[in-house]
Amino acid sequence: MSQPNVLLLGPPGAGKGTQSSNVVDEYGVDHVTTGDALRANKDMETAHGAPREYMEAGELVPDPVVNEIVQAAIEAADGFVLDGYPRNIAQAEYLDGIADLDLVALLEVPREELIARLSGRRICADCGANYHVEFDPPAKAGVCDRCGGDLVQRDDDDEETVEERLDVFAANTRPVVEYYDEAGELVRIDGEGSPEEVWTGLHEEIEAAT
Repeated sequence: MSQPNVLLLGPPGAGKGTQSSNVVDEYGVDHVTTGDALRANKDMETAHGAPREYMEAGELVPDPVVNEIVQAAIEAADGFVLDGYPRNIAQAEYLDGIADLDLVALLEVPREELIARLSGRRICADCGANYHVEFDPPAKAGVCDRCGGDLVQRDDDDEETVEERLDVFAANTRPVVEYYDEAGELVRIDGEGSPEEVWTGLHEEIEAAT
């Protein structure tokens, strides 16, 4: 079969990164994220300037620039899994005009589970290894198995910040979910199980769609 074009939607902590990697490994497609695309093409000139101008000024890169960067990444790919774009209705409408999507999948996870996943993450301050206090704890609490470094919680993983991140998703990205749902294109995937269980469900939907 040809490489699929997959759009993966879901809130922070839903497992989009893990499942995107599975799609890449299974089908040999490109993983296209807004952040990576902007960093890789920060000097690309668009009708509204280069991304670098906005990034170095600490400003939000405007939609027209993001759109052109994502379009360039998609056109260079032989199949893709898109993660982190579109973030609003205008971007979704733009995407409709530049790509034919085989599957639009939403990873659904209850809010309480998302908070537990995100607020429980820990990272080694020395080597960057990732852990989770509940799902993937180190052998010794607070100490990295790999290098013995201290495990710390990222600032954006404390519970209050996690709540804010989820609220931002609900406000900004929920309309995108509704956009594809109303168009009859949205497939809902239960994201609460193990990564293997979630992948089974997503894989079945990709196979059915392509």
